[in-house]
Parts: sequence; structure tokens; C-alpha cells
Amino acid sequence: MESGKRAEAGPSTAVSEEKQERQQREMTEKPIAVEVFDDHEEDDDGDDIKEDAAEALAGFVPGPLLSLKEQIEKDKDDESLRRWKEKLLGCVEGDLNGQMEPEVKFHSIGIISDDLGEVNYPLPIDRNGNGLLLFTLKEGSRYQLKLTFSVLHNIVSGLTYCNTVWKAGLQVDQNKGMLGTFAPQREPYVQILDEETTPSGVLARGIYSAKLKFEDDDRRCHMELKYSFEIKKSSLPSF
Repeated sequence: MESGKRAEAGPSTAVSEEKQERQQREMTEKPIAVEVFDDHEEDDDGDDIKEDAAEALAGFVPGPLLSLKEQIEKDKDDESLRRWKEKLLGCVEGDLNGQMEPEVKFHSIGIISDDLGEVNYPLPIDRNGNGLLLFTLKEGSRYQLKLTFSVLHNIVSGLTYCNTVWKAGLQVDQNKGMLGTFAPQREPYVQILDEETTPSGVLARGIYSAKLKFEDDDRRCHMELKYSFEIKKSSLPSF
């Protein structure tokens, strides 16, 4: 009996093994499906997002310009906003006259350097007293310009400066920078521009002309100051 059972099991086992081999052979012969990610599709998605953002900006319409006085009165019932505005404006609320356009009034321009220390000139410049030559610096010395100004009537946003320098009619340098956003306040603001270094060498010595311009993010020009300075082998005050 046992030998009979083994005889019956023999063919079944062979068929099963043959079936397994056939399945394995089919799997190896069948190409494997590989999912390929197209980087260009991701780039296209990024381009679509950028286009959507550009369209949103193009369709953006800013609200009407309100005077600071109107803005304060508009939110006077909001306690948190009232406190924030009091902290921002201090005690100038009573001086607001309803004018919408902000005004930046510059009081003085100064020069800070190791050679001269700190020298300040009131604005507008007295051309009869100082002429256009504001200062004289030693070649290779570091210096910074200092501005004192007040903001009137409304908040000025995105106030920037551009200082362009020429020598013998050729532009030799230009520096730009962001000062920031300023609200009206009683005390003047004091801003010190980025440090610069005068050139060195025989060819660097001489008189330079410059133009310092201030604009806000609405492209309003608040001051355009033309001045000159001199670079010498040794620094001598120009006053």
C-alpha cells in the first residue's frame, strides 16, 4: 500500500515542479514594467506655478492711498490696532493734517572716518561757505556717510539710496542700498550708510563728483544731492 501511494505521488510531483519551472521562465522572459518619472514634467509644474504667481501680481490692484489720519480714524474702534498705532506714531497724531503723500525732510549729511572723525553738514548745503567740496580723504581709507532726516504726513515705505561717483566725467563707482520703511515721529531718524573704501595710487588721487539720490517704492524722489570730495595722499579737512 505504501509503495502504491508513492507511485501515485510521483507523477503529481513532477507535474508540479514542471509548472513551477514554466512560471519562473515566463517571469524572467516577461519585461519588467518600470515607472519613469519625467523631470521635465516637474519643471513644467514649476513653470505653471510661476506663471500663476505672475498673473496674480499682474492682476493685483492696490487699494486707494489714504492719509495716515484717515487710517487712524478708520480703526479707532479696534483697541489692539489703536495701541499698535500709538506705539508706532508716538505723539505725532495731533500733527497729522490729512496729507496723503509722505515727505522725507533731510536735515544733515555727515562723513565718518578714522582720519576725520565725524563731520556733519546741514542741508541744504551752503554752496557759498563749503562749495561743492564736502570732504577730503586719505587714499585707501574707510568711511561712511551719515544722514539725519524726518518723515512727515504719512508712512514712507521702501526708502532706498543710490550713490554714484564720477571722476573726469567717467562713472567709477555706484552703491545702492535699502534703508527701510519709516513712520512719522517727533525725533529725526539717523541712518549710516554702508562702509566704503577710497581707492589708492597716483591715478586714484584727485577730485570726484557724486550724486546721492533717495527714492521710495513708489519711485518718489525725496532728495537728490550733488556733491564732490577729494582723495589725497594724506587727508586734510576741507573746512
